[in-house]
Amino acid sequence: MIQIIAVAAKYLILIMCLVYTFSCFTMFRPKNKKRQEALLDNQVIYMFIFLFLCNLVLFLKTLELKVLIFFAAQIVFFEIVMILYPKIYKRSSRLLINNMCFLLGTGFVILTRLSFELAMKQFAIVAIGVLVTGLIPLMMHKLSFWSKLGWVYAIGGFALLSSVFVFGVMKNGAYNWVQFGSLAFQPSEFVKIIFVFFAAAMLSKAKEFRDLVKITVIAGLYVLVLVVEKDLGGALLYFMIYLMMLYVATAKPSYLLGGLGAGAFAAVIAYHLFSHVQVRVAVWQDPFSMIEGRGAQVCQSLFAIGTGGWFGMGLTQGRPFDIPVRESDFIFSVISEEFGVIFGICLIFVLISCFILFMDISTRSRTLFNKLLCLGFGVCFIFQVFLSIGGVTKFIPSTGVTIPLVSYGGTSVLSTLIILSVIQGLHMLANSEEEENELIQTQKESGNGDTKEISLSKNRTKRGKKEKARQ
Repeated sequence: MIQIIAVAAKYLILIMCLVYTFSCFTMFRPKNKKRQEALLDNQVIYMFIFLFLCNLVLFLKTLELKVLIFFAAQIVFFEIVMILYPKIYKRSSRLLINNMCFLLGTGFVILTRLSFELAMKQFAIVAIGVLVTGLIPLMMHKLSFWSKLGWVYAIGGFALLSSVFVFGVMKNGAYNWVQFGSLAFQPSEFVKIIFVFFAAAMLSKAKEFRDLVKITVIAGLYVLVLVVEKDLGGALLYFMIYLMMLYVATAKPSYLLGGLGAGAFAAVIAYHLFSHVQVRVAVWQDPFSMIEGRGAQVCQSLFAIGTGGWFGMGLTQGRPFDIPVRESDFIFSVISEEFGVIFGICLIFVLISCFILFMDISTRSRTLFNKLLCLGFGVCFIFQVFLSIGGVTKFIPSTGVTIPLVSYGGTSVLSTLIILSVIQGLHMLANSEEEENELIQTQKESGNGDTKEISLSKNRTKRGKKEKARQ
C-alpha cells in the first residue's frame, strides 16, 4: 500500500510542480488585479499540495513523527510569510514571495531526505533571516542616501572580502571561509551584495571615461582577491555582474565585447598559473578517466541525473549518498535523480521567472541607480544558477556555487534573503512612482486636480527625471 501511494505521489508531485511553474509565467499576462490575485492564490494551493505529498512520502518511508511536526512548522512559517508580508508591505511582489517559499520548501524536502538535522538547521536560519531582513524593504523604500555611499561600499566591501587573509580557513579547496569558534561563513556571499551597491552607486554617477577606469580598477581588485582565494566561481560571478552593469550603464557594446575578451584572456592565464584550475578543466573534459579520484563528483552527478530519467526514481528511492557535497553544490543532482529531469527543468524555470521579475522591476525603476541595482542582483541570481547547474551537468567546469534558496548553506541563504528583500523594496518604490504618475495624468486629464497636489507629486519625482535625463 505504501509503495502504491509513493508511486502515485511521484506523478502528482510532478504535476503540481508543472502547474506551479506554468503559473509563474501566466502571471505576467493579465492586467486585471483581481485575476492576478486569483492566480497567486492558486499558486499557494499548488505549493502546499506539493509539500504535503513530499512530506507524506517521507513520513510513510521513515514512520518518524518528527517529519510531520517539521512539515507543520513549515506550513505555519510559509502562511505567516505569505499573509503578513503583503499586509505589511502592500506594494510588495506576491509572486516573488511565492517563489521564495516554493524554492525554500523544495530545499527543506530534499534536506529532510538527506539529513533531518541539516534541514532543521536550515529552517532555523531561514526563519531568523526572514525576520532580520524584514525591515530592508522599508529602508529601501523610505531612505534615499543609498546612491551616495559609493566609496563606503568600495572600502567596506574590499575590507570584508580581504578578511580571509587574517581569519580565513580552507574548505573544499578554496581559502574563502572565515571562522570564529564554531561560527563559519563566506564573506564573499555578503560582499557580493555590497559589490552590487558599489557598482550601481559609482556607475550611476560616472560622467567621464576616467571615472569608468577608476571603478573598473576597484572591481578588478575584488575579482583578484577571489582568484587568490581560489574561489573561481565567486571571481567569475563578480566579473559578470560588473561587466553587465557597465554595459547597461554606458550602453556601449565595445565595453561588453572588450570585457568578454579580457575575461577569456584572464581565464587562459589562470589556467597556466594555477594547478587547481588545470585540474577542474581536466575533470570537465573527461571526468570518467578520473572516476576514482577528482572526477568522482561529476561522474556520480551524471550517474544520478541519468538514473532519474524524465520522471525520477521517486522520493527516497535514489542513491543520493553516493554523490559528494550532495547537500549544497550538487543538490540539483539529487533533485533530478529522485524527482526527475522534468522537475529539474521546472525548477530552473521558476528561478528564471524570478530573474524576469528582477528585470521587470529594473525597467520600471525611474533612477539609474535603482535600475542598475535590480540588474546587478538579477545577473547575480541567474548567473549563480547557471554556474551551479552548469557545473553538476558537466556543461561547464564545476565552480562550487550553490542554487539560491534550495542548497544547504547558512551564508548563501541569508545573502539571497537580503537580495530578495532589497528587490522587494525597489519593487515597492517602482509601484509608488507609477501610482504618482497615474495620479498626475488623471488630474491633468480631468482638469479638476489640485495644483498644489500636482506640484508636490512633481517634486517627489524630480530626482527620477534628472536621472532619466542623464541616461
